[in-house]
Amino acid sequence: MLKIGTRGSHLATTQAGHVRDDLGAVGHPAELKIVVTPGDLSQAPVERIGVGVFTSALRDALFNGEVDVAVHSFKDLPTAYEPRSYLIVPKREDNREALIARDGLTLAELPEGARVGTSAPRRISQLRAMRPDLDIRPLRGNIERRMGYVESGELDAIMLAYAGLVRGGYGDRATQIFDPHEFIPAPAQGALAVECRVDDAAGREAIAKLIDDTATVEARAERTVLAVLEAGCTAPVAATARATENGIELRAGVFALDGSRSLVENVQGTDPEEIGRRTAEALLERGAADVMK
Repeated sequence: MLKIGTRGSHLATTQAGHVRDDLGAVGHPAELKIVVTPGDLSQAPVERIGVGVFTSALRDALFNGEVDVAVHSFKDLPTAYEPRSYLIVPKREDNREALIARDGLTLAELPEGARVGTSAPRRISQLRAMRPDLDIRPLRGNIERRMGYVESGELDAIMLAYAGLVRGGYGDRATQIFDPHEFIPAPAQGALAVECRVDDAAGREAIAKLIDDTATVEARAERTVLAVLEAGCTAPVAATARATENGIELRAGVFALDGSRSLVENVQGTDPEEIGRRTAEALLERGAADVMK
């Protein structure tokens, strides 16, 4: 039986549970094994400690042989090639951004000076561009804890990935779901990365059955933008790709944290990495490096 490594949060175990069930459905029984990471023991915002503490702990467990498969939110993985890993992308969840606000309010309906929780620079910068009057507060904790800040009245609203809400069974809590071209999500948001050791033939055979071609192409295009820009997963960089019968449509942007500047490019083509590279190079030519500072 395959051992699937996952963090212990409700969202992480739900995501890994879907992978476990999908593997079982294609003839590869699996079970979850909780991996405790240093990030789980910290109260600091993710942007301060870095999402790498979560992903690296899972990868350590994988490469040390404690687990056979690791499941990550793909947007949290570094873009650098990992030669020890065989990685696939299964079917993707909705990549849009969601607002959870008191009294069912939308972003436009929030009162002036409303307190909105998010620690992601990409979300902060786009929110400030749309609503410079907002009082944006740092946000930490699992989905349930974050939603609790709105329920208690400590915050007027929070921003989250809609995929996490849906996977956690909280999709109906969103008071607004943004068009990804209006509020551009993180590269590979909504996509999972499932990996095993590259020398594990049985593991490769098992997870290869879960590959989704559309999700793979879209995520590759989006993450290539991040890689060429040499930006981390918490940088104010956003990208959303859509695979069609005629190729791939990619929209990506770089945003100043104070909301004062935004650079957005739209590119079409057929090769995901070539499109991602062209998009990133166009952003760099327009001054993306300075904007990201």
